[in-house]
Amino acid sequence: MTAAEAAPPAESATAPPAPESVDPAPGATAPRTPLVARASAELIGTALLVAVVVGSGIQATELTKDVGLQLLANSTATVFGLGILILLLGPVSGAHFNPVVTLAEWWTARRGGAGVTPREVAVYLPAQIVGAIAGAILADAMFGEPLVKWSTHDRSAGNLLLGEVVATAGLILLIFGLARAHRLQFAPVAVASYIGAAYWFTSSTSFANPAVTIGRAFTDTFAGIAPGSVPGFIGMQLVGGIVGLALVALVFMPGRSAE
Repeated sequence: MTAAEAAPPAESATAPPAPESVDPAPGATAPRTPLVARASAELIGTALLVAVVVGSGIQATELTKDVGLQLLANSTATVFGLGILILLLGPVSGAHFNPVVTLAEWWTARRGGAGVTPREVAVYLPAQIVGAIAGAILADAMFGEPLVKWSTHDRSAGNLLLGEVVATAGLILLIFGLARAHRLQFAPVAVASYIGAAYWFTSSTSFANPAVTIGRAFTDTFAGIAPGSVPGFIGMQLVGGIVGLALVALVFMPGRSAE
């Protein structure tokens, strides 16, 4: 993997309660699902997402030396994997898989929208981070790589940090914009498509997710990021989340009745 007045989740960054006929998507947290089930969904979903990202990156480098084809394979697998995970786990936890999305939803709930509580945030974030690390280790295990080997892929350049701001802001704008427009049912396709596109139009290949960033530091493969680059990426992702919520508040400003 999505402001006070921003969306009403994915993500209300969680939108107002959706009709019963529409399954919750990112940011549309299922209120009656036990917290342990939601935390498990976040852990498993984030783990599988990172396993897809890292595993497809390893597979791509084994099949071709063309970096363009490697990125194409990596992004395509991520699009399909993320879409399926949101579709499957969205009705359970909202399918955040992303601390920025969870924090954005908490912020909008704090300002009067629907969303996660501080207690849920305190459970979701560790689950996402643990899941991301487990997913990277799982991918390495499947391909016979060292289970934990710190990445040497430096990503500290300023242009890459700017790319993370753009990627994360766009993700939050998309998710919370869908919530504001009451179209979260399209989140599986829309969010996955955006991430696939952002792989190509952002310089950083769109990590846009602090948990995933941490997990990818544990693998010295195609999708890895050097531990020294992690703080900068996470900082810019948080900035991007703030920018995204501000854009939602601006673009989806409540209408005023005519006098």
